[in-house]
Amino acid sequence: MKTSFTLSDFDFELPEELIAQHPAPQRSASRLLDGRTAGEAHDRRFAELPALLNPGDLLVFNDTKVVKARLFGKKASGGQLELLIERVLSPHADEGHEVAAHMKVSKKPLPGAVLQMDGGFTATLLGRWPAEDGPLYHFKLSSDPYALMAKYGHVPLPPYITHTDSADDEQRYQTVFAKHPGAVAAPTAALHFDETVLSDLAARGIATASVTLHVGAGTFQPVKTERISEHTMHFERFEVPQATHDAIAACKARGGRVVAVGTTTVRALESSAKFGPGCNDTNIFITPGFQFEVVDVLLTNFHLPKSTLMMLVSAFSGYEHIMALYRHAIAQRYRFFSYGDAMLLARQPTPFAGR
Repeated sequence: MKTSFTLSDFDFELPEELIAQHPAPQRSASRLLDGRTAGEAHDRRFAELPALLNPGDLLVFNDTKVVKARLFGKKASGGQLELLIERVLSPHADEGHEVAAHMKVSKKPLPGAVLQMDGGFTATLLGRWPAEDGPLYHFKLSSDPYALMAKYGHVPLPPYITHTDSADDEQRYQTVFAKHPGAVAAPTAALHFDETVLSDLAARGIATASVTLHVGAGTFQPVKTERISEHTMHFERFEVPQATHDAIAACKARGGRVVAVGTTTVRALESSAKFGPGCNDTNIFITPGFQFEVVDVLLTNFHLPKSTLMMLVSAFSGYEHIMALYRHAIAQRYRFFSYGDAMLLARQPTPFAGR
């Protein structure tokens, strides 16, 4: 059994045509690879999920809401630019309109530059964020960021989706229970849920709860070091409400299982368990050997080769099992990534300590 890992261990060959460019016609029409038992893979439909869970289980969702965070504009010289709002720093409409953003432009403007954005508003560059050598740029917008994004922004589709965003993306790259705006990427495992599946879960006696983790663009950041221990994770904001802590405790007490919908939910729950209820910003890096404290079952989509999320699911269900499931999924022509199909995993005993 493998106990030492490098970046190359999490690579795999994926035919380009398996990268889903559009969602399934109906949310719950996706396929579901049932990989809960080590060494086994069962092909199912997502609508079967309620029957695969037990009465008394607790399903935990991420209720973040994707904002139309991609904004376009021009420098004073006329050069085109793009901003991707990663974080609204002054969340209230009357508090300064400051944001942290990624900037895509041929030549970076200097602090103090006023950028003319499509729609007629401006973005004034204040510097880098969160410090002078920070990875993001600090801007002051001329009006409320959320209102500007809602009116002039574009859906921040992942880089492997090649079409420009449409009205269909605005609806389908959003969960049916999205509540708190702030994400620049969807918690994609939750995109498969529709009202029918939610009703079936309730009828089966499966409880639900929520966390909020605002998914950042760093979720697509490649790992650049072969030694994965040298990789630094990006930070993401999250909240685990007291009601969810209470629901988890009640679930464990009655012998139920905590089922995390998506890796973002895993990151929020395990961060809260590891760092305490006061933690609300996490860069937790989950790799094989990680000691899970909360999550028993994971519902997740398929992830990019060499990604931190491949490392997370390998930590959760075992490296050899995950790689075998991915080989099966490719052979059976599952659809991959954000608009793709899902898989259901059970936590396997951690074979060794340390990371």
